[in-house]
Amino acid sequence: MLKLPSLPRPRGANIVGLDISTTAVKLLELGREGNRYRVESYSVEPLPPNSIIEKQIADTSLVGDAIKRAVKRSGTKATHAAAALAGSDVITKIIAMPKNLSDEEMQAQIELEADQYIPYPIEEVSLDFEVVGETENSPGQVDVLLVASRRDHVDLRSEAIELGGLIPRVIDVETYAMENAFTLIREQLPDHGLDKTVAIVDVGATMTTLSVIHDLKTIYTREQVFGGKQLTEEIQRRYGLSYEEAGMAKRQGGLPDDYGSEVLEPFKQALVQQVGRSLQYFFASSNYNEVDFIMLAGGCATIAGLEEYIHKQEGITTMVANPFSKMVISPKIKAQILGNDAPALMIACGLALRSFD
Repeated sequence: MLKLPSLPRPRGANIVGLDISTTAVKLLELGREGNRYRVESYSVEPLPPNSIIEKQIADTSLVGDAIKRAVKRSGTKATHAAAALAGSDVITKIIAMPKNLSDEEMQAQIELEADQYIPYPIEEVSLDFEVVGETENSPGQVDVLLVASRRDHVDLRSEAIELGGLIPRVIDVETYAMENAFTLIREQLPDHGLDKTVAIVDVGATMTTLSVIHDLKTIYTREQVFGGKQLTEEIQRRYGLSYEEAGMAKRQGGLPDDYGSEVLEPFKQALVQQVGRSLQYFFASSNYNEVDFIMLAGGCATIAGLEEYIHKQEGITTMVANPFSKMVISPKIKAQILGNDAPALMIACGLALRSFD
């Protein structure tokens, strides 16, 4: 996670996860009940058009207003929030450092040598680091994961969160939030996902992100411009609806009989092609030539029949992500609606888990 000023948080107070995507703000709060997580509150609040452009906040006041509405709709009493930057906004490097250095000494050395790793002046950058293990074949050194982003990316998200009435506690990276959420669904896999290679395909409104996790760690990510917005626009064009009406019809049904064959089927075919293409890029740029499972996330994951369609086309066991399957659900939340939204809440869930760090 990227460093923010030290912000005190009441002991035991929850941090809400805020996934600020292209089309919506997704808010999620988790608590604990015994040894299980509990969904305390959540909401999904649509964003006005052009609030976010190519994953960049274009209007902090519009995003802040949406966060404020999401807080009110969810009923959360939490005051601190965790949000995330897109992987494309972040630079990550693994660097070797002497293992006997303290955190303060590591930070001082990283900042001193930052121009070797980061193509921006250090005063324009927010950065953080984490020791990930001993350096192979190099006793006395450890591998350190360095994460850096331009400060303005962090500041824009922090400002929007504050305008929404919350205190920004953590600015994470979507890739790591997804990896965090994966810990909740790995129980559905053989051997709890250990030594398995899992491709998480997150199909959002405008972007499809492939994250490949091997042995519970992210080893590859790639973003492609493709998403559910294309299906909404095709519904709008073919049936003469407004964009808002098309989006509503896509979610609630009631479209003409030819929708399935003429609109939805071609979109599913295009989506499967994107999945196949993303996997080929992964295989070409790594030592891997197969994945064990495909996990579908994002708003398009619940399209009827998509899971089976990808399984048939790719020959890989495919499932829809649901991080809440083993959780207790607060009585004030409608479990069926939460279940429908679950695949789109993976990043928000990974962020909400920061309450328990």
